[in-house]
Amino acid sequence: MQNQQEQMHQNMHTGAVPPQMNHGGHEVFDVHEVLSGAVGTMEQYMLLRQHVKDPELLSILDRQYQFMQDEYNITVECFKSGQNPSKPTQSYKMNQDNDFVYGLTPSQPKKPAQSPAELTDACVSSMMLGSIKSGASMKTIAALETTNPVVRRVLADSIPNCIEMAYELSIYQNKHHYYQVPQLAQQDMMQMVNSFAPAQGMMQQTTNINNISH
Repeated sequence: MQNQQEQMHQNMHTGAVPPQMNHGGHEVFDVHEVLSGAVGTMEQYMLLRQHVKDPELLSILDRQYQFMQDEYNITVECFKSGQNPSKPTQSYKMNQDNDFVYGLTPSQPKKPAQSPAELTDACVSSMMLGSIKSGASMKTIAALETTNPVVRRVLADSIPNCIEMAYELSIYQNKHHYYQVPQLAQQDMMQMVNSFAPAQGMMQQTTNINNISH
């Protein structure tokens, strides 16, 4: 056993690292956070499903859950093996259009529900959105610290999927007036939009006077 540990230690210093050991310390901790977060999100979706009343939201929840489960399994597989997973990563495609309704309309102030019976589709979709956004942040941080090329690619591929699922939920909420989007006055918006101009030309190289021989 000691000889095996010494050989593995020597291999890691010479670069001959077994695939399943091809992980840095930060990577291991960060991927653990990602996978734990994915488990929590799927379990939250499972608990929330019974409170969904709108068939459209139920369809979104089920499609996202199934996609997250497949993505979770792929991540677990390549994290354990350090090698390419048995199936390729996929891209999530939402069924919503991308039209937002802008402006604010009067609505009742929000407050926490006092019992599960008070959970509405607005509450459910908001909790789903929060979980997806949290997962996107964790996967981004983990991908930046990941040394294993396969795990890094799987995590990086997952981030656009989180963005797509979050966008789908925000559009759903906006369409049902759960998520209102204010706008600036037109004059203020145009000033902000036109605050930057394109960069042009090459970077000018300057001579370091400290390197000039006297």
